[in-house]
Amino acid sequence: MAQSVPVLSDGSITVRPVRVRDAKVIEHELLSNRSWLRPWEATSPYAPRSFDMRSSIRSLLQNARSGGGLPLVMEYEGEVAGQLNVSGITYGSLSSATLGYWVSERFAGRSVTPTSVALATDYCFTEMGLHRMEICIRPENAPSLRVVEKLGFRYEGFRRRYIHINGDWRDHFCFALVREEVPQGVLRRWHNGEVPVGAASVPAVDRVASETPLLPPPALF
Repeated sequence: MAQSVPVLSDGSITVRPVRVRDAKVIEHELLSNRSWLRPWEATSPYAPRSFDMRSSIRSLLQNARSGGGLPLVMEYEGEVAGQLNVSGITYGSLSSATLGYWVSERFAGRSVTPTSVALATDYCFTEMGLHRMEICIRPENAPSLRVVEKLGFRYEGFRRRYIHINGDWRDHFCFALVREEVPQGVLRRWHNGEVPVGAASVPAVDRVASETPLLPPPALF
């Protein structure tokens, strides 16, 4: 089902639905942050990266109308700071979704991402009736790993060559929350200092595995 998402805010940070007229500003932020964002940027093994931002936003909005996603913009004091997308929304016996995001370098360290992730997750749990939210992060992406640590997303496992990022299939760590873990809400739990210590800790065996390339099988002859 399609969702009409309100503006969600906490202090100077706002999360709102993306609009086609945001295309020029978002494109400027992406181009201005190429070196900052490229290592974590989703790519396609079948097609070149496109910066047709209007088409990209229209595609996201079309998916939202069919109920498959929530394409959002993160703002700091009224300025566009990045994007946050809730994708793969599934209802019924699964009732889950996946969350991804990017933030401009000039807004890093201002709690834009963890606050936005908390706001979006709380909305998905309380207003959309979803049961589980998942975030998958490259092992090398220290800033994103700090986000799930701050919010207490629970580590669930290591996924080999899971998503095509920056031109190749990349390993990811998987983190998740289910609604029963945060009856008070993700944002409130974080603000109240009630996040469980170590929930997002990655076991040493998985850290070692992430540092070991997946080699092709040996030739049979």
